[in-house]
Amino acid sequence: MLGMKWKMVADSLRGRRRRLPCFLWLLLLAAAGSLVLFIHLQDLSEMVLQQGPGVKLRSAPRQSRETLSTQGRERGKSDNYQDRTEGILSSPIPPMQFPHFEASKQTPTPGSREQSRQASSPGSREQDITLVHVSKRQRKLLKTSPPVRHSTNNDSSSTSSSSAVSPSASGSFIPDRWKKLGDIQIARRQLMKEMCAKYKSSISKTITAHHVRNLFVEDKYKLLYCQVPKAGCSNWKRTLIVLAGLAPNAQSIQHDTVHEGHYLRELNTFDRKGIMHRLETYTKVMFVREPLERMVSAYRDKFENPNNYYHNLFGKPIISKYRANPSPEALKTGNGVTFKEFVQYLLDVHRPVGMDIHWDQTNQLCNPCLIDYNFIGKFENMEEESNFLLRLTGAPPNVKLPSFKDRNPADKRTSVNITQKYFSQVSTLERQRIYDFYYTDYLMFNYTKPFKDLY
Repeated sequence: MLGMKWKMVADSLRGRRRRLPCFLWLLLLAAAGSLVLFIHLQDLSEMVLQQGPGVKLRSAPRQSRETLSTQGRERGKSDNYQDRTEGILSSPIPPMQFPHFEASKQTPTPGSREQSRQASSPGSREQDITLVHVSKRQRKLLKTSPPVRHSTNNDSSSTSSSSAVSPSASGSFIPDRWKKLGDIQIARRQLMKEMCAKYKSSISKTITAHHVRNLFVEDKYKLLYCQVPKAGCSNWKRTLIVLAGLAPNAQSIQHDTVHEGHYLRELNTFDRKGIMHRLETYTKVMFVREPLERMVSAYRDKFENPNNYYHNLFGKPIISKYRANPSPEALKTGNGVTFKEFVQYLLDVHRPVGMDIHWDQTNQLCNPCLIDYNFIGKFENMEEESNFLLRLTGAPPNVKLPSFKDRNPADKRTSVNITQKYFSQVSTLERQRIYDFYYTDYLMFNYTKPFKDLY
């Protein structure tokens, strides 16, 4: 019996020795896991300390709207200035051809067919659209930047880097000025998209013949020009006629020939397939002008000078409705419409006669929220921006926008001072209402308030 008990005790001890190594393995595994967890947490804490407070782990620092809007300008300081032309026409339409005078400096030339295929890829377009925003600094630049005064040096061989070269003299631009004009175009087009998204998002996106009624076609250089009367319209039509090879120079084309000679074809005269093909593949251009200045210019042209058509069609009903005691002669001829009467006519929701293209809102004439314009120029810097565009399109160097005034040449051009003089004839309320009438144009084309007391 004693021997059996001893055997049982011995067997129990041997069983404990067999179980002891398993217990030790569990302890070792637990210790190893704790060590790995400790090392991992230590690494995470070090990463947080390196990134600094307020920075989200494993995320790139966010860039502000102001930073994004200036990336292009900072990048342009180190890159060759031709690279900026890819963004000038960032749209589904490939960029226009780069000017001939730079063809020998880059291979392939930015804007050439090879480069256009690269620039028109979906990735590059998406990058252009997402990186470019209109900042307060850019808006101030567009509003306050005066036209550059170029030296009138006729010697085309003198190309000093310290002096600007006039586009009208040489057909070319210095690099810095080229880059600045390109940046301005990008900002204008981006602002237009933002304003359309904010104020015109609910309009139908279907383009009809009515929407393109003011676009003129130049097939040789694939241009679509939206006419905005009193914003250099006549001289731009002259230039298109020359580009089409229908006249040797712009100076030889008379005013009546420009508008009544039927040298240029309107886009709405094509069938729908022809309209859409040109909208998708041609360079679309418009030039704008300060709205109230353009309105005063139209009034002076049509009512202060002999013009049987406008005096009969508009003068007679305006005088009849808004003049207290019109004379029989005024009612018969329609002559002598005052500026105050013209303002009353514009503000009347029950006008005795409809609107006219010369004083209608620019956004109603060109429909920029439906048509994605590649180039938005301004009358205030007409010569430089027009010749910049002509070089972009690959037009011959000798083709430049004329600057002469052939209609009522004795009259001074309508300026800021002349505009203020005319608006001193109307009440403060009427002045405010006229500003409200053109308010959308002021927003879309980034013009400042013409009078300080406007709200």
